[in-house]
Amino acid sequence: MHELSAIEIKAFVPAKDYALSKRFYADLGFTQRSEGGGVAYFACGPCAFLLQDYYLAEFADNCVMHLLVADVHAWQRHVEQADLAGRYGAKVTPVTEQPWGITEFVVIDPAGVCWHIGQNTPGFRPVGRTG
Repeated sequence: MHELSAIEIKAFVPAKDYALSKRFYADLGFTQRSEGGGVAYFACGPCAFLLQDYYLAEFADNCVMHLLVADVHAWQRHVEQADLAGRYGAKVTPVTEQPWGITEFVVIDPAGVCWHIGQNTPGFRPVGRTG
């Protein structure tokens, strides 16, 4: 019997304008590691996704990613300093403490993909069923 194991899981993220989205994600803080066949592999530390040269409005408008970070305020400052809203038309929300224990802000990329960038809320104590 073989033991099942996994190496990595990545989502495919759509791009309305592939070249623009590649620049956006580099400016957001990801490094492009490879590209071929209309797919670019982006990573930030151990976190990665595949940007695809494919766009369908219904898919992009419903694609949601969650990036768990060590310091949400540092990421929010970086997004502001990089002027992603002004340069790419990205929508950016203020940092908000959510009732489920994540302190986050949202970035909507040029294709409409929603990114929740957040950290575990310090001192959060879950209420109710947790397991």
